[in-house]
Amino acid sequence: IDAVRFRTLPLALTSILTGAFLAIAQGSYTLHTILFALLTGILLQILSNLANDYGDAVKGTDNEHRAGPTRTVQSGRISAHAMKTGIIVAAVMCLLSGCALLYESLGAWLPITLAFLVFGVAAIASAIRYTMGANAYGYRGLGDPVVFLFFGLAGVAGTWFLNTREWQWDILLPAASIGFLSTAVLNLNNMRDMDNDRLAGKRTLASRLGYGGARLYHTLLVASAFAAAVLFTAYRAHSPWGYLFLLALPLFVRDAVAFVKTKDRRSLDPYLKKLAVSGLLFSLLFGAGLLI
Repeated sequence: IDAVRFRTLPLALTSILTGAFLAIAQGSYTLHTILFALLTGILLQILSNLANDYGDAVKGTDNEHRAGPTRTVQSGRISAHAMKTGIIVAAVMCLLSGCALLYESLGAWLPITLAFLVFGVAAIASAIRYTMGANAYGYRGLGDPVVFLFFGLAGVAGTWFLNTREWQWDILLPAASIGFLSTAVLNLNNMRDMDNDRLAGKRTLASRLGYGGARLYHTLLVASAFAAAVLFTAYRAHSPWGYLFLLALPLFVRDAVAFVKTKDRRSLDPYLKKLAVSGLLFSLLFGAGLLI
C-alpha cells in the first residue's frame, strides 16, 4: 500500500475527469467508458510508482541521503524481486483495463482501436522506463515532457475522444492545462530531491535548472495552466460560470509563495500532496463551470 503512493493518485484522476467533463458538457459520453478510463489512469499511475520505487532503489538513487519518504525497496520492506513481480502484475492489469476501455468505447472500429492500443502500450512502457533500465529517460531530464504528454494531452484528449469519437483542436488547451499542472508536481518532487539526484547521476530538469531556476519554472508551469484554461473558456464559455476554476488560483499562489521562501528542500515534501489535490480541485471546478 505504501509503494502505491496514494497521495499521487489525484494526478491520474485529474486528467481523466477533465476529459470526461468536456465530453459530458458536449452531451456525448458513456458512463462505462469514463469508469474504465479512470481505472486505467489510476493503474498507470500505480505502475509508474512501483517502477520508480524499484528503479531508483537498484540504481542507488534512493539512499539514506534522500530528502523524501523512505521507499519500500530501498528500506528492504519489499525485495527487488517481489517489486519486479508487482510491476509485471500492474502492467498486465493496465493492459487488460485499457483493452476493456477500447472495447467499450470503440468496439469494432479497428484502425482507431489499434492506434489507441499502440499508444496505450507506449504509455505502459513510459511508466516503467522512467527510472528502470540502463537508459531510463528520467535520468536524462526527459520526465517533464513525457508527463506533459501522457498525464496531460493524452489523458484529457484521449478520454474526450473515446467518449465523443470526434476531434476538436481546442480540446488541447484544457489538456495542456492539466499537463502543465502534472508537470509542476513532478518538478516539485525533483526540486525536493535535486541534491541527492545530482550525486546519483540523475539529471532531472530541476537539477539542471538549479533551485532558483526550478522555482521560476514551477511558476511558469502554473501560470501556463491557468492561461490555457482561460483561453479555452474565452473561446467556448457561454456564461461567467466557465471561469469557476479561477477559484483554485489562490491555492497555487499560496504554495508558490511558500516555495520561494523555503530554503530547506526537505520542507517541500508536504506540498506534493497539496499540489496534487489543488490540481484535482482545478479539474472539478473547471468541469463544474462547463456543466452549469
